[in-house]
Amino acid sequence: MTSSIYAAPTSQLKGLNNLFIELTEKNCNQRCRHCYIDFPLSKKVKDFISIDTIKKALNDTVNENLQCIYLTGGEPMTHPDFNSILRLCLKRSSVCICTNGSFINEKKARFLKRVEEESNFEIIFKLSIDHYNEVKSDDIRGRGTYRQVLHAVKSLIKYEFNPILCITNYYKEDKNVILEEFLKVCNKIGFEAGPQNFVINEYFDKNRPEEIESSDWDGLDCEYGRILTAKGIYTCPFLSNDHRGRCGSDFTDYSKKASLESPLCATCIKNKTPFFGINFSAFSQQ
Repeated sequence: MTSSIYAAPTSQLKGLNNLFIELTEKNCNQRCRHCYIDFPLSKKVKDFISIDTIKKALNDTVNENLQCIYLTGGEPMTHPDFNSILRLCLKRSSVCICTNGSFINEKKARFLKRVEEESNFEIIFKLSIDHYNEVKSDDIRGRGTYRQVLHAVKSLIKYEFNPILCITNYYKEDKNVILEEFLKVCNKIGFEAGPQNFVINEYFDKNRPEEIESSDWDGLDCEYGRILTAKGIYTCPFLSNDHRGRCGSDFTDYSKKASLESPLCATCIKNKTPFFGINFSAFSQQ
């Protein structure tokens, strides 16, 4: 007799190469239409993670082979101690700032370059922008956000940063067309970008969640990383603060096995490549 009970597929942590740190769960100055986070009506949420929690996590993972620490949110740069946290993390590894770019101007880019030069590691930027057409992008992220991101890109490249543009394919267009058009946009602003400077992700539709139909995956974020939040350790940024993704209270004792039972997991599997982690091999092949 066979059981009819559904068992969700699982993934195993192959190595803690990526440490994601959620600086704030729901503090963000934008309300993007496609965001998987359920934001409150107020934008003045104070749910920032403490520096002591981050210090403990860095100490607990001292024997892990961390390749990169990712500062996420919400909008991570809203954290009042952002600069101190950045410097702290740069003592351990390279740091990727996952941001909407609204806090980055020429002055901030110049300051961040000085911070990077104080360290033996580098600062990487993943900037969110969702369409090569200004009207369509602003329709998703809010009026003025398209030009805001491009201004951030111009400020960063002036100080020799090499930003990555993170695109959610909200309109379900051909990825080759998206890449081609974004390369044209970057060329106009003087950014000599290549395909490795773009991440085009599937759109997670909250109103039409997908079911997991395939167990054919390789390189999911939960296979190479975990996220630290103020509430504990979770499998990935998608499932931060979701009980289905909880792995433990800290890095001294946490689960290295993840159950892929959320509709978000289905989108991640369909994406074929990691949503949040960086493919560093693509840059080494330039």
